[in-house]
Amino acid sequence: MSHTPTVLFVCVHNAGRSQMAAGYLKELAQGRIEVLSAGSAPKDEINPIAVQAMAEEGIDIAGSTPKVLTVEAVQESDAVITMGCGDACPIFPGKRYEDWELDDPAGQGIEAVRPIRDEIRRRVEVLIGELLPAGGVA
Repeated sequence: MSHTPTVLFVCVHNAGRSQMAAGYLKELAQGRIEVLSAGSAPKDEINPIAVQAMAEEGIDIAGSTPKVLTVEAVQESDAVITMGCGDACPIFPGKRYEDWELDDPAGQGIEAVRPIRDEIRRRVEVLIGELLPAGGVA
């Protein structure tokens, strides 16, 4: 019986970086990985520039909503990827934790957000290759 890995992306506002990462992982893993995202202090809505940057890639994250980080979300995840939320994320033994140092797209224009988006895609592709070594990126 195969286990579908679950990945949780966490940033402070759950409005930019973690939403872009979740959008890429959902698209590229095509259902082979369960995707969650949350923020330690979520905003009311997703950053419109992050939505625009992902739309350029053919990925629609406009319908996503920032969510508050919960202990349950961390517990049910196999890998927890943090992006600038520091120590706000609870640590559980046996989980994979990574901190991706990425600039915050908040308040940035599209020209500044594109390189952040592209770096997120590169890291998501590597993550898929690690979690699904036989399958890789579709």
